[in-house]
Amino acid sequence: MVWYQLSNQKKNMKKNKFSSTDVCFLIASSAKKSYQQLSTTYAAIEPPTWALLLAQSCRSVGFKVSIVDANAENLSDNEVLKRVSEFNPRIICLVVYGQNVNAGTANMRGAVDITNFLKDNEISCPVAFIGSHVQALPIATLTNEKNIDIVFTNEGVYALRNLLKLDNFSSPELKNIKGIAYRKDDEIKINLPEKVVPTERMDIDLPGYAWDLLPYNNNPLDLYRSPMWHAEYDFEKRSPYASLQTSLGCVFKCDFCMINLINRNDSEEIGVASHYSNMRFWSPDFIIKEFDKLISMGVQIIRIVDEMFLLNPKYYIPLCKKLSMRNKDDKLRMWSYSRIDTVKRLEILKLVRKAGIKWLCLGIESGDKSVRLEVAKGKFDDVNVRDVIKKIHEADINVMANYIFGLPGDTKETMKKTFDLSLELCTAGWNAYAAMALPGSQLYKNALDKKYKLPDSYEGYSFHSYETQPLPTETLRPDEILEYRDKSFINYHTQKPFLDKIEKKFGKKALDNIKDMTRVNLKRKILDDRL
Repeated sequence: MVWYQLSNQKKNMKKNKFSSTDVCFLIASSAKKSYQQLSTTYAAIEPPTWALLLAQSCRSVGFKVSIVDANAENLSDNEVLKRVSEFNPRIICLVVYGQNVNAGTANMRGAVDITNFLKDNEISCPVAFIGSHVQALPIATLTNEKNIDIVFTNEGVYALRNLLKLDNFSSPELKNIKGIAYRKDDEIKINLPEKVVPTERMDIDLPGYAWDLLPYNNNPLDLYRSPMWHAEYDFEKRSPYASLQTSLGCVFKCDFCMINLINRNDSEEIGVASHYSNMRFWSPDFIIKEFDKLISMGVQIIRIVDEMFLLNPKYYIPLCKKLSMRNKDDKLRMWSYSRIDTVKRLEILKLVRKAGIKWLCLGIESGDKSVRLEVAKGKFDDVNVRDVIKKIHEADINVMANYIFGLPGDTKETMKKTFDLSLELCTAGWNAYAAMALPGSQLYKNALDKKYKLPDSYEGYSFHSYETQPLPTETLRPDEILEYRDKSFINYHTQKPFLDKIEKKFGKKALDNIKDMTRVNLKRKILDDRL
């Protein structure tokens, strides 16, 4: 009997039906509004990494926890109500991150909607939110969303534990809990900040993932599916799928990113991620045990979620060596993020490939050096992007290249320069976004100062939604940038060199799936408004 069969969600439901849990972690779905037609077939269904980490952390100190993943199970509102009622929690915690940088805000749509439904149907326990949007805008969130009772202003590990120690969640009790904001009558209170888990406590206070609390099927990870490219554009290779982290945070300060909000250590009304740059690590020995659990569950397709996995050799080299011993049959199919300037050595790339990391996701962002520097992307001035991509390919690793159109300083000429570079690199994965003022990023703060038009809905912050509202530049309107991005997506994925490469590397099935994907046309409000 393998590890995941020792307990399952159905048994937990029967066990908990007449006894309350301390906290129920709820993951809502916003996929249809965020991804439009792509949501049904092509969009990934990510495991709720942070809900799993928080659940394991809480129960490691004696609290009773449960998880309801409405996104993966495609639960109706009434089914969520029934499931939550059976768990009878003292508090419901919506975990609103997602695995893309914009998902924390875009996923607020589904989280707010299900919260309103639960409150309308007489769920009386407090509802708390953890996630990047509320970390960025704690006061605005509580002001606008009357059914949210509490928000956490950083990762929430210690604040949540302290919250669950309370006998009740009244205002006099909440005022002493660091790291939260809450509503006292008609007034919003934001408490002093709470510390984040330091590196020396990561193995202890964030001791792994509560995989056994996921919705149970033949394998609890069967309901999750990887991005298409990660599965070599083959639907049959997308599940079972898992994701985990070996580190938290990032040491860099890119203006377009809000990932470091998780490290927030102040009580300002608006958080700006670049103020909290910091990176924390689990030990390689601890992390390899989590990989071993997944491998024992039959999971071979795994995402390493870290923003900068290949940054600190002290952590990633021992881990890659341990993984390579488990990947002698080369069946692991993993991917991780990296920077262009951290993967220059071929011997490191060969070790990474031996460990089972067959894709590297690289933030190239722009083909124009001045545009990159303007958003504090970092100074890989001395790095030849073409040479790095060549070395990665020589190591038999695929590249998912990320680009951003419409960064400050972008013009029609620099956007074309970026696209032309992408054609020249001809990577097996290609992704591009129109620059967005994501809450918590420096671009968001700049947009407020410049009074740029911002999205008027949560889903407007999704890169793929109908309502998406990119930023302008000094010379480009948002609709021009978005139109260029959408046309570039189709142009890249229908160009002959790319299609020839895919067929040679992954076969005709992958080629046909890409051709089908490019027939899905996203609708865009700001483009329709021009008609």
